[in-house]
Amino acid sequence: MKIPVLTVTRTPHASGATVLTVAGELDHHTASEFTDTLRHTPFGPGAPVVIDLAQLDYCDSTGITVLITAHHQAEATGSRLLLTGLRADLAHVFGIVGLDQVFTFRPTVDEALEVLAS
Repeated sequence: MKIPVLTVTRTPHASGATVLTVAGELDHHTASEFTDTLRHTPFGPGAPVVIDLAQLDYCDSTGITVLITAHHQAEATGSRLLLTGLRADLAHVFGIVGLDQVFTFRPTVDEALEVLAS
């Protein structure tokens, strides 16, 4: 049996944004690692957050819940939150459950940072 692995890398950007790069499997086994990272990520009006999902291989309902928690954290603090790199299969799932109406998506981190700069 394969043990799910998730890595989350937090990188501050010169613009004041924080980029979280999520790689591996985001599920009930690994969600706590991402939740801990979010807990220690600065959110606020001058501190937007970009979550890069380009290296995310799998996301279950628990993972989606963590992403929704990030959305709530951003709303509560007046921070902007953008998701990038969503693969077609995950974008389809997000569309089915209506998350395409909740999140702002951009294809790449660079494009998200450009949006935040404007």
